Amino acid sequence: MARSSSTSAGSKLAAVFKYGLAAAGVGLLVLIFAVAVKVFSLPDYNELAKRDDLGQMVRVRAADGSILVTMGPSFGQWLPYEQIPATMRAAMISVEDKRFRGHLGVDPIGMARSVKVRFEAGRWKQGGSTITQQLARNIFLTNSRTFGRKVSEGVLALALERKFSKDQILELYLNRVYFGGGAYGIDAASRTFFGHGADQLSLSEAAIIAGLVKAPSNYSPTADVDAARGRAGVVIQSMIDNGFLTAAAAASAGEAQIKVQPAAKQNSARYFTDWALPQLDTLIDETKEPIDVYTTLDPRMQVAGDRAINANVPSGAQGALVSIDRDGAVRAMIGGRDYVSSIYNRATQAQRQPGSSFKLFVYLAALEAGKKPTDVLVDEPFEVDGWKPRNSTRTFAGPVTLREAFSRSINTISAKIGAELGFGTIADMAHRFGVGSTISTYPSMVLGSSEVRLIDMTRAFASVSNRGVSVMPYAIVKVVSADGRLLYQHEPTEERVLVAPWVAAGMTDLLQSAVLSGTGRAAQIGRPVAGKTGTTTSNKDGWFIGFSSGLTTGVWMGRDNAKPIAGLQGGTAPARAFASFMTVAVANRPIQKFEIDVPLPDWQLEPDEEVWGIPPEEGFGPALVDENGNPIGTPAGDSQGIPVPTQPGGPDQSELDRIFNSPAPPREQRPPPPPRSEPAPDPLQPRPDQPQG
Repeated sequence: MARSSSTSAGSKLAAVFKYGLAAAGVGLLVLIFAVAVKVFSLPDYNELAKRDDLGQMVRVRAADGSILVTMGPSFGQWLPYEQIPATMRAAMISVEDKRFRGHLGVDPIGMARSVKVRFEAGRWKQGGSTITQQLARNIFLTNSRTFGRKVSEGVLALALERKFSKDQILELYLNRVYFGGGAYGIDAASRTFFGHGADQLSLSEAAIIAGLVKAPSNYSPTADVDAARGRAGVVIQSMIDNGFLTAAAAASAGEAQIKVQPAAKQNSARYFTDWALPQLDTLIDETKEPIDVYTTLDPRMQVAGDRAINANVPSGAQGALVSIDRDGAVRAMIGGRDYVSSIYNRATQAQRQPGSSFKLFVYLAALEAGKKPTDVLVDEPFEVDGWKPRNSTRTFAGPVTLREAFSRSINTISAKIGAELGFGTIADMAHRFGVGSTISTYPSMVLGSSEVRLIDMTRAFASVSNRGVSVMPYAIVKVVSADGRLLYQHEPTEERVLVAPWVAAGMTDLLQSAVLSGTGRAAQIGRPVAGKTGTTTSNKDGWFIGFSSGLTTGVWMGRDNAKPIAGLQGGTAPARAFASFMTVAVANRPIQKFEIDVPLPDWQLEPDEEVWGIPPEEGFGPALVDENGNPIGTPAGDSQGIPVPTQPGGPDQSELDRIFNSPAPPREQRPPPPPRSEPAPDPLQPRPDQPQG
């Protein structure tokens, strides 16, 4: 009976063994078949080396070619196996897969060790994946922790080992694995963290990069250099333990040799790139390949603009600046005091009341209607449709020329012009010059009660500087693919005359007067400047927009919640910021006199100087002028050159037609301007025989 029972148990065990062996054989055949199928379905080596499956890399470059920001994954140079430093190869094998040269793609010993650690720790602490398995997961799979994914990973690893050599697999791995900071591949990682290519990696640097694979965010040298060095020590010890490095050689790899390149800061240039990059959708076809976007931004001007805003903006307030070259190239853009704390771009997105800077359109309409800077109107109590405009001084000056009224920003004169010409005419002029927001036609609109964007106002002033020809701001000069193909090149667009040249000249006359002896005196920089201040009710907004030497710059300051700021006026902080920026921006540009001569008026500012601006004795010395009243001399500033733009250009005609909401006018020659007669005597100008005070 006992013998029968023992025989029965042995038979069952033999049956189990037999069926188990058969199942293993079937499983092996299935595995061989699966691997064979995968081998034939795998892409060839060149296809795997493209890396376009990792996403698109976009490098945004400044006007001088320097990189402003890199968006998406960062790819360095693809290094063939022979060019990869031996220390880099050894470090990666030691820390990630020390039996790499001996296994078939899957390491049973490593897997067994991983399972053992799992039971001891109660959780997965050690992956057990080989370099080949990691490559398979990196290229073909996700990081999901499922049994099915692990099986697929193993099959793919075995297939990769059958199709490619060990050297090819290691080359693929080192050129594709993610090292943090957006860097894929050892060359991108080396350039990101150490500022040089991977072919120049030292032992210590190679150990840091090899140590990143386990946890890129934890061991990034730009985030925590001590953690990175500590992890590098673990890698070097592993190299010693596995016979890749001697203790003496390891001792010579000092930490002092590691020079980590600081991570790029999210600085003010991001305001510009955030505004520029969406324009790619209309400039190039969709592509997944890496591209370089060359822009108009001047790094020196950007730094100068950032400093000017932060040095002058009132406490608790925000500031914005945009600077446009004569062809529309945007050279600097500051959207706020600090991009990291606020990505809201106040230069292109915020709509605020422009105050008296809006009078640009009032006086453009007046000049186009035939008025001259020397014409006289009376500053007196005035009412239109129940509205009674007041001057900031709460006084009236009596008869004044248009030049004096504009320079001193007299409100009643602007109201009289609007009432005479029609407030709709003023609104049409603003739209003609590119202001895209809705403009009120209530009488108070002449004082800037409608909300506008800084970039639109700056563009309007730039068009006046351009002799009345429209200027279309642009940011992208060209787009180039990774292999050097030109995908886009900015071309000069059709120009459009917005006002007659003599109207633009007369407006420049008024704008220069405002800087020479009006509300914008704090904007003087020792060379011809034309511009206008703007201050809104209760000092909620301060503006200064002006131009000099072909560069037009607009500055706005205020609080995002539109609360008043004591002492904020266009002639104070905004004008100072303008002067600070422009002193650097135009330092090495030739001094250019405006086409009109603006004699210094004999009228003086009101005693209440704080209304109009900062007196010259408070840090802004009187402008040096010649006998005709034109500023002379050069400002002190940065001695390095500012590149002069070489691309002529103008606005996009269809965009202008959209803004104007009307078809383009027929192309016909404007009649020449009537010959100018000698201006009538100005009642405020002294006679030659009268002494001047």
